[in-house]
Formats: sequence, C-alpha cells, structure tokens
Amino acid sequence: MDVSLFDFELPVGLIALRPARPRDSARMLVVHADGTLEHKHVRDLPTYLNAGDALVVNDTKVIPARLHGRRAPREGQGGDGPKIEILLHRRLAPNRFSAFARPARKLLAGDRLHLGQSLEAEVVARGEAGELEMRFALEGTALDSAIAREGEMPLPPYIAGKRETDAQDADDYQTYFADRAGSVAAPTAGLHFTEELLARLAAKGIAREHVTLHVGAGTFLPVTATDTAAHHMHAEWAELDAGTAERLNTARVKGGRVVAVGTTSLRTLESAAQASGTIAPLSAETDIFITPGYTFRTADILLTNFHLPRSTLFMLVSAFAGLETMKRAYAEAIRERYRFYSYGDACLLFRAKA
Repeated sequence: MDVSLFDFELPVGLIALRPARPRDSARMLVVHADGTLEHKHVRDLPTYLNAGDALVVNDTKVIPARLHGRRAPREGQGGDGPKIEILLHRRLAPNRFSAFARPARKLLAGDRLHLGQSLEAEVVARGEAGELEMRFALEGTALDSAIAREGEMPLPPYIAGKRETDAQDADDYQTYFADRAGSVAAPTAGLHFTEELLARLAAKGIAREHVTLHVGAGTFLPVTATDTAAHHMHAEWAELDAGTAERLNTARVKGGRVVAVGTTSLRTLESAAQASGTIAPLSAETDIFITPGYTFRTADILLTNFHLPRSTLFMLVSAFAGLETMKRAYAEAIRERYRFYSYGDACLLFRAKA
C-alpha cells in the first residue's frame, strides 16, 4: 500500500510531554466496530468489557538504554574523541547489544567507546541507518548494573527533543505491569492503568494475562519506503507461555473476548496464533508487520495510544478498525485536542467487522 495513505497533520502542541495524573484520568476515544465514536476516559474501560473477557498486558520493563560518552582517540590521534550518544536496541549476548548511534558517521568497526564513568565498549560492526553491533567489557548482571547506573530513560525523540529527561520519567515511563527488563521503549497503552482500575476490572470478572514483548528502538524509526511492501520491520523478542495460551483459548471457547492492551500485546498474540486461530505458546523473535488487509485471529478489542503519521503502528490500528474509520477518529481527536503519542491519551478500538 502507498505509505502516504497513512499520513496526517498533527499540531505540535498536541504532543504530550507528561502523562495524565492519575494515569486512568487520560481521555479515551472509543471507536466502535460500526465506526461510531464516543468520548470517554480510561477509567471508563470496565463499562465496555464483560465478565469472561481477558485483558492481555505486556509485562516488559524499560531499561535506561540511552548512554552518553566519547569515542576513544584512534591510533595516531590525540586529545578527546567526539561525543557519541548510544541507544541500545536489542541484546544479542551477555556482553553484546545492537544499538543506534549519533553521529554514527564518526564510528567504525574497532572503535572503542567510553560511556559514562564505568562502561567500555567496542564497535564490532556498523550497519545501515546508524545501527551498530557493540561488545561491552562487562557482561551479564554486571553489565545490567552498569547500564542502570550510567543510562537514562530512552524517551521518544518527540519528547526528548522538547525537554530534558528527569527523575520523574523513571516512574512515568514504566507501566504498572513492568517486570521483565528488556525494552528500550514503553508499551505505552499500559501506562494508563492504576491499582484502582485493575481492581474494578477484576471485580467485574475480567481476567488479566501477561505476555512479554521487548520493544526495540526500531519502533521510533520512520517508514522511509513509499510502499508498505518495501518496509523491513526490526525483530523483537516475544514470549507467551503455555498456561497463558491455554487460559486465553478457554476464555474464547466460553465466549469471552480478548482485549489487547497495546500494539505490542496484539503483535505477540498474532505471532502466537495458529492458522486455526488457536493461540500457541511462543518464545521467539517476531517481525510481524500488520497493514490493512490483514486477517486478525486473536484480539477482539485493542486499547492503544495515538500514533505517529506514516508509522507502522498507525498502519496496524488502521488494519484493526479500518483506515477510513481511523482517519476520521484521528481527525476528531485533533479537533477535540486529545493528547498524542507515548504520554498521551488512548483509543479503545473494537475490531471492524470483516
């Protein structure tokens, strides 16, 4: 499909720089299967769910993946090397990560990096679009501790470009469900939940199931191709255990609906789905790319934030609820001054009828 079909104009003032407080006070645009729109708040979510439905959340935890430092002088060079910013992308081994660097043009394979006060790394290889493979002097838990000490929360560029990351982001940019460290971006639909909201959902008989998808920095990359068929998705690690798969399949047999909290949960479910629609255990990388025309096999409802124009995430929600419906919904949200992107408001989407 032509990528320009997924473009829209967003006033800069609608980009949220801080989350709503309390979290479930964020606004929620409800998009029904017939295209009807309602203006609600996330705290109203239980109204739209039934006993026997299953809420599927992503329990990944964001690591402080943005690192600052310098390239060591190369042989024959004196003085300090250039300043470098590193955004860790995906763990490859106990001591190796793929990462993005700025400015990448100043790095070559074999270069040594001094990051903060205690991290040393070597560039193993440099790929396209500023991507690197890096080997650290530390490994395992020692490396994890050093990253936690030296790194900062990797706020998306549209926030980090407007204000400094601060101590509050260490809490704000983690979901209520954050448990398994590995993401370099938050699964932002999960940011809207509070203990009180979850208690109300449980009291109504709505089950909660956990999956894991470690979000990579590729989520920030724009789609530069002119046609979706030419776009390459970065792979991300996803897990869905056998017990979760069994409970979800049982809930569906009994008439319950699967409610995906965020596009990451939805992508994990769809990656785990068999041709029959049965959900199977999953522990693998996924690079699933969902665009209009895709046949969904798992989720009936999707809670998600408002996404960037021309992004793979806006393509996914357009596949779920219909492209024309989502264009109309986003236009309505802009008119009503909803807050957009990671710290912004939410949509509750009911899957369009086939």
